Amino acid sequence: MDNILRTGLLLAALTALFGAVGYWIAGPDGMGLALLLAAAMNVVSYWTSDSVVLRLYGAQEVDAAQAPALVALVQDLSSRAGLPMPRVCLIESDQPNAFATGRNPEHAAVAVTSGLLRSLSQQEVAGVLAHELAHIRHRDTLTMTVTATLAGAIGMLANFLFFLGPMRSSEREHPLGAIGGLVVLLLAPLAATLVQLAISRTREFAADQGGAEITGQPLWLAAALERIEGVARQVPNVEAEHNPATAHMFIVNPLSGARFGALFATHPPMEERIARLRAMARPPSPWQSPTPSPWGPPGRYR
Repeated sequence: MDNILRTGLLLAALTALFGAVGYWIAGPDGMGLALLLAAAMNVVSYWTSDSVVLRLYGAQEVDAAQAPALVALVQDLSSRAGLPMPRVCLIESDQPNAFATGRNPEHAAVAVTSGLLRSLSQQEVAGVLAHELAHIRHRDTLTMTVTATLAGAIGMLANFLFFLGPMRSSEREHPLGAIGGLVVLLLAPLAATLVQLAISRTREFAADQGGAEITGQPLWLAAALERIEGVARQVPNVEAEHNPATAHMFIVNPLSGARFGALFATHPPMEERIARLRAMARPPSPWQSPTPSPWGPPGRYR
């Protein structure tokens, strides 16, 4: 509930910032037009975001005949999560990574890279897939589409303000004045980016917890995160480097370039994510046998 409230407040802040930029450009009418623009952009994103991002990464949908183990695992985890079966897609990339997309659980897809299947054990893959299914169950895929759209629109409006200036007859009509306009111009895109990243980090913690609850094995996801984080830093994801705005969708940051510090991180600190998952794990009592894994002993996934 805290995560949901925090996400709602951040979304409200992003929307208010968008309206403020519109207000500075053209007063109350500008605010109304800005919010209408945001609504229109979100409607388009709502219907097309999943297909766009899948095409962007060359993701190919696979079925039980093409990838029987992967599809069966997603089907089992979806049943455990109480979700409809999503589309399963494979991305040819050496970097181990995964993401979920779709406007709702009925129109969702999970995409994993071939590098992830080669690098992780079956149990670790199950932990990753459960994390992505938790995103779908929490409707984070829609939330992140909205935040990305609003953040991009705020940057667009700020550029509009830079080139055309405020659309009013006199500077005295501006409640913020010239200095306030300069502040809006410089800080609005930065603030929008920080809010977007804050929402992304909040939802990642929630998905980690939700994924651990789906499998009942928090250590599977912890082990997977630890493994793929190290590899992802060394193996580039070319498509992600060309489209950094999609980096927040992945289970770990796919960007291998220079980092801008924790303030601009698309994901929470990996050490904190792993520590939270390990804290969720309860060792079995000495007199109680551990629950057998439904996916067999650890080992390479394929």
